[in-house]
Order: sequence, then C-alpha cells, then structure tokens
Amino acid sequence: MQFETIPEMFLKVCSKFGNSKSAFMYKKDTRYVGISYEELMDKVECFAVSLLELGIHSGDRIGIVSENSVEWAIIDFAVSGIGAVDVPVFPTLSSKQEEFIFNDCSAVAVIVSNNFQLKKILEVKDNIPSLRHVIVMNDYFDSEKLYVKSMNSLIKRGAEILPSEERKQMFRDLALNVQPEDLLTIIYTSGTTGNPKGVMLTNRNIVANLEGTREAIYFDETDVFLSFLPMCHSYERTAGYYTPFGSGCTIAFAEAIESVGTNILEVKPTLMTTVPRLLELIRKRIYQSIEKESATKQKIFHWAVRTGKNFLHAVRDGKNPFALKAMYLLADRLVYSKIKERTGGRLRMFVSGGAALPVDICEFYLAMGITVLEGYGLTESSPVLAANRLGAIEVGTVGPPLFNVEIKIADDGEILARGENIMKGYWNDPEATNAAIDEDGWLYTGDIGMFTEKGNLKITDRKKHLIVSSGGKNIAPQPIENILTQSPYIEHCVLIGDKRDYITALLTPDFEELKKLADTFGIKYDEPTELIANDKIIQVIKNDIDRLQKDFAKYEKVRKFKLLTQQFTVENGELSPKLSIKRHVVERKFSYLIEEMYKID
Repeated sequence: MQFETIPEMFLKVCSKFGNSKSAFMYKKDTRYVGISYEELMDKVECFAVSLLELGIHSGDRIGIVSENSVEWAIIDFAVSGIGAVDVPVFPTLSSKQEEFIFNDCSAVAVIVSNNFQLKKILEVKDNIPSLRHVIVMNDYFDSEKLYVKSMNSLIKRGAEILPSEERKQMFRDLALNVQPEDLLTIIYTSGTTGNPKGVMLTNRNIVANLEGTREAIYFDETDVFLSFLPMCHSYERTAGYYTPFGSGCTIAFAEAIESVGTNILEVKPTLMTTVPRLLELIRKRIYQSIEKESATKQKIFHWAVRTGKNFLHAVRDGKNPFALKAMYLLADRLVYSKIKERTGGRLRMFVSGGAALPVDICEFYLAMGITVLEGYGLTESSPVLAANRLGAIEVGTVGPPLFNVEIKIADDGEILARGENIMKGYWNDPEATNAAIDEDGWLYTGDIGMFTEKGNLKITDRKKHLIVSSGGKNIAPQPIENILTQSPYIEHCVLIGDKRDYITALLTPDFEELKKLADTFGIKYDEPTELIANDKIIQVIKNDIDRLQKDFAKYEKVRKFKLLTQQFTVENGELSPKLSIKRHVVERKFSYLIEEMYKID
C-alpha cells in the first residue's frame, strides 16, 4: 500500500479493512476488546469536525498529555487529518515542564487523559497565552470552566453537526489536501542534556522512515503488536504505531508497563517494540525465579543457556555440528519452550531501540530462540536510521542503514546521517538547527560509531558522554556501565571521572538482592537502605566490581563507588521517560557524594 502522508495512509488502511478486523485492542474491565477500522474512522471524522468548529485550523499546534490509548490514536489521526500539528508529551512531565513546551510551540489546545493531567495543565493555563481549549479524554473531571470539554462530548457534537456522508467527504477532502512537506508533529526531546527542543517532523519525514522500517523489518496483516512504550516518543510513534498500522497489523495497548507480563499472555503478540531496560529486567526475573528451583532444575537451566550460546556462536561462524544441534533441540524442549510460553507463544521478535542493547542480553534471548532485532535512531531522524535484519543479525551492532538512509562516520568518529527522514529542524531555534544539520543535509547525531566488516553500524558511545581523564585518556562510559550492571547487586551505574585523576561510580543497588545477601550473613536491619552502609555488603559489591572489570585498562577501572539509598526514577528526574539516565541531573543531585570520592585520603 503506497501513500505520501499519514492522513492518506489512514484513509487507505481504513477503507481496505473496514469491519473485517480490529485496528486496535484495549483492556475493558477484565478482557481485551477491539475497535474496527470503520468505527475508528467514524470517531476520527466526528472529532475532526468538532475541532474545526472550535476554530482549530491547519498549522495550529495541539498538545497531547496522555498514556497510550485508542483515544490517543483518534486524536492523532483527527488532528493530522485537518492539517493541524500535534505536540505529544510524556504524562510524567510536571506542570512547569508542560508550561515550557506549550508556550514554546504556542499550543491553541491541549488534550489530557484524565483529571490528574487536567489539574496539571489548569495550574499553568493562565501562563500560556495561546491556549484556548482544554479537552479531557475521560468524562469524569473536576472543572466547570467553559474552555474545558470532554472528548466524548465533542465526538457526539461532531456527529450532530453534519450528516454522515457530508462529514466523511469533508474529512476526506481535508486529509487529501495535506501535503508531504506539511508539518505533522513536534516532538520535544526528553531533556537529557537540558531544556527540551521541539523536533519538527513532516509527513514526508515520517512516511520515509515508515517505508524504510517496513522494508527492514517484515510486517504482516496477521501480526499483532503489544504496545507499551509511550506513543509520544518518536521510537514507538513510528516503529510501534504508524508502521504496524500502515501495514494492516492490529495494535493492542498494554494497561501499563507494570502489567506487560500479564498482558502479553492475554494478547499473545507476534511483534513488540521494546527497550533494553525491559529485556534486562525480564532476564533478571528469569534468573531470580530459577534460583528458587531445585539444584537439578538450576543445573539444567544453566546448561541450556550455555548450549544455546554455543549453538548461536557455531551458526555465526558457519558451523552446524550435529551433536550440538541435537543438544540445542533438547534444551529447547526442556527450557527455551517454557520461557517462550511467557511471551504468549506467538512472538516472532522483539525490536529493541532507545538505547544500546548489551551484547550478553541480546545473546541470552537469541540463545533461547527469541529473536531480538536491535535498531538505532534518534528523534531528529524520525527516528530509525539502522536496524539488524532477520537472518543476518550481528550481535553488538545496530545493523546496516535503512535502504533510504545514508550514514557516514566523521573524522572524529561521530555518526552523520542524511535522508528524507531527517527533521525539518528545531521549532523556533534556527541556531540549534544549523548546529545539528550542515549545509549538505548531514545530521550530526552526537553518537560515536564505526562500521564492521559486514557493513553493520556499531555504536560505541555518546560523543558528549565521553570522559576525558586529567591524564588525557578518552573513556566511553556506557560499555563499562553495561558490564558493571551485570552484577546482581547493581541496578544502575553512572561513571564519573571527567577531568579527574581516576574513575568512580554512583550505584543504585538492587535492594531485593541486598536483602538476600543480608540474610546469608545474618545481618539485622530495620530498613533495606541501612544495608548500603554495611561493610560486609560493601565488600561483596566491591569484589563483584573487581571481578567484572578485571579485563579493563587501568585508567578505565572504578577505584571508588558510592551506593545510593534510592533507585533512579522518571518521577525524581534521574531517568528520562525512555529510561535513559540523565547524567547531568545525577551528577548535580549527588555532587556531594562525588566530591567525597575525590577527597585526598
């Protein structure tokens, strides 16, 4: 199916499938129910007509503050269909952060999911001069302001304004009038490096990336997606929403990230987009559950993991020994099949993005016969630039560029990208735009990388995250952090050492593992946080760090570390909504601990 804009895609897909299948599925009470393409189309048309009656026109910016839902998709297709521009933000943002974004883009309306989100936007509404309308997806909210309306009332009003056929024709005419170069959305960066910037993405940008992604990763009309990553993020927006929708897939929404394990068994998806953090947590939980089994079952599990990795390496090297294959098939029957059942039994693959996927995590899943395709991109590129392909996975790389993307490596190692998927620029910030995209159209990604002999892109680190020691040594922190978090006692690790004599680390511990350790030593405590000051606990973690970093260069090794009393969270500001660590926030918040590690003994 060919199309040049997202509104054209919407019209064609809905026309093709009508009432034949579900476009989306969502949890209602205790079970998943679906909404057909015809019903979806009707709601989108009605909502679009009401937006027009409110005085919203082509080019106007409309904020969306919501978790993933069918309503989110209805809003998106209605807004884009009348030529307006949606500005989705993470529902975890504070009211002040929302104020900054909606002032920056001069939003004329903001649509929120519930009463909690409504209260946030009402706190700052008077500070946003452009804001005329606030719309609530939920019918139950606390406000009698005339400018606050429910989404359902507007959909109902839209059905009353025009007869069905006139409404349908009006929406179709408006949708087909949208041009490829028209702005589709403004997605604000997550703010890991300071104030967010509004990335302007046109219909041409998104459609080009959709085409490239669809060619790299096979999608089928029979596929079912389970969506749990935020649709307001460019990764899920393109790879987990537009691309499957444009391919005729059904998209089921998880209730929340905490319920993914349950929802995956209910939906039985064939495809999922994910981030490395979730894959790490799943593996960790698998190992923790195995520890509760008998010694015999533990032995069988660890044998199966080794067998799977040996088989994986043999196939990679072009070997396929009969004895190893036989052991692999036995391991599949005894272990892998049971783990695959936890994903619903139909999963064809995970598509991982948003951050670097540690090699050992990727190999664990591949060894189990669970395909993980790692990709790479950034919001400014709509977002996908490269992805591994089925049958040609090179672990530790993000695969070759998409067919319609050019990538080259600058002299200093920075990855540069060019193609129709590259953003139009940053909203109201020509200086930042010119710094990011040169006169030849090359986007400077800020990532350091190289191409392997097989032509696959390998990301080594973020350019701005490189640590330069006082001795002039360049140290890429992310690979070291990934290795140290292999310790069962370490949840997050942030390396410190820029312009310093040696490397230190801030660690958030896995308190469940610390409690087990305390029980082993017979350590008494009232609160788990007391354990981070216990000498025996500290020594065990030090021994684990020393073991994991034994192959590091001397200047890369962590000499001192501090255990933190709390986990990093999105709410507390240490993590971005895609679960990336905000280094500048962590370093500022725990500066006193950092200075302690550099005091002269």
